[in-house]
Amino acid sequence: MEELKEYTIPFIGLKLGEHRFNFEITNTFFEHFGYTEFDHANVKLDVLMDKKSTLLDISLNFDGIVGVHCDITNEPFDQDLSGTYHFVVKFGEEFNDENEDLLILTHGSHEVNIQQFVYESIVLSVPTRNIHPGVGDGTLKSEILERLEELRPKGSSDSEKENEDTDPRWDELKKLLTDK
Repeated sequence: MEELKEYTIPFIGLKLGEHRFNFEITNTFFEHFGYTEFDHANVKLDVLMDKKSTLLDISLNFDGIVGVHCDITNEPFDQDLSGTYHFVVKFGEEFNDENEDLLILTHGSHEVNIQQFVYESIVLSVPTRNIHPGVGDGTLKSEILERLEELRPKGSSDSEKENEDTDPRWDELKKLLTDK
């Protein structure tokens, strides 16, 4: 995959110690990966790179919103996202990115591209089920919710159903628990 140059950090001229980089991630970033699940994205990324003599210690901190669709009603809404991801960059004979927390660059490398780590950490921080906040508190008015309510099985409440389904002999035994 083609690297996005804005997510390539040159470290060769940096002094030992901590360095901060800030990025604004929009939907074009995710489109580069062919990921079309977000309607829009506005995520602020703060990268803290601690340069040491033999390795780079990198922490990604992100916070923002992405536009997704509710899994129940298919209504669009803004999903809040935040998270952190930490990985280490070491140097070796050959490039190796098989370990998710360790990236090995070849000796003589002078920059590191973090786009894959950013992409994976943000996409994996999205909840597995996207539920519109209005569904939980009852403020969302939707045709789909109304139709689901119409199709809900008719019946008595759980406590009435529990009493109907029990054997009367068990009711006598239940009285023993309350009689003390």
